[in-house]
Amino acid sequence: MQQDPQQPAISFIGAGNMARAILGGLVANGYDPSRIWASAPEDKHLQSLRNDFGIYTTTDNRHCASQADILILAVKPQIMAEACQDIASVVQNTRPLAVSIAAGLDSETISNWLGGDVPMVRCMPNTPSLVGKGATALYATDGVSKEQRDTVTDIFSSIGLAVWLEQEEEMHAVTALSGSGPAYCYLLVESMEAAAIDAGVHPETARQLAIQTMAGAAEMCSRGDEAPDQLRRNVMSPGGTTEQAVDALEKGGLRDIVKKAFNAAKTRSAELSEQLKKAL
Repeated sequence: MQQDPQQPAISFIGAGNMARAILGGLVANGYDPSRIWASAPEDKHLQSLRNDFGIYTTTDNRHCASQADILILAVKPQIMAEACQDIASVVQNTRPLAVSIAAGLDSETISNWLGGDVPMVRCMPNTPSLVGKGATALYATDGVSKEQRDTVTDIFSSIGLAVWLEQEEEMHAVTALSGSGPAYCYLLVESMEAAAIDAGVHPETARQLAIQTMAGAAEMCSRGDEAPDQLRRNVMSPGGTTEQAVDALEKGGLRDIVKKAFNAAKTRSAELSEQLKKAL
């Protein structure tokens, strides 16, 4: 392979679905696959990545880490300590930027497992990243340069929206918003579909219309021509069907229900983070 030395070398420790989504997005957007490495315990998990994207792979985490300018830690939180401690000596020698996609583990904890004083970016991608429609929140420690931040922005922009947080503590709220948020949308689609079926609409038609309605509304919001509250009012003719429906949702306490759900997820995120750190 002919390499592009202008692009930072990126190594993935872990080759699960999210790693595949990210590296797939990178390659689809023109990133040189010969600048990408991935490691996993068994080669069978790596074969499809080699075949589909043309990247380098290895079952040796240390070798993978040694190739990196940017080291993406994509293992499960429960095995992050073991994985980091295994490659700590390499990281201390080569000094890559470490990027963690593990939920619940703060940057200081991961940096310490890597030997300490490691420039870190912590991120929270969500499952729509798997179809290129992700929403990823990013937090950088003080040791991360502007150039490194820009590169990380480009990486996660390849799978959707990427935004930076000012405080790492915001990650718990982000977990409740975009991390858990897709499930809220799925529940709404389920509910709309069920109501339509009860009203006599064919199940397949009900599902198609509910999904497309959600997708279309999200697209109109994303264009930013008008705020969501104005978009809502645009659909509500005085005395019409939508006004009656929205009035029923408001009287049913939809806003309070959403707020309670959000706060429950945020609180649980903080609880799980503390439990995970104690367990490790």
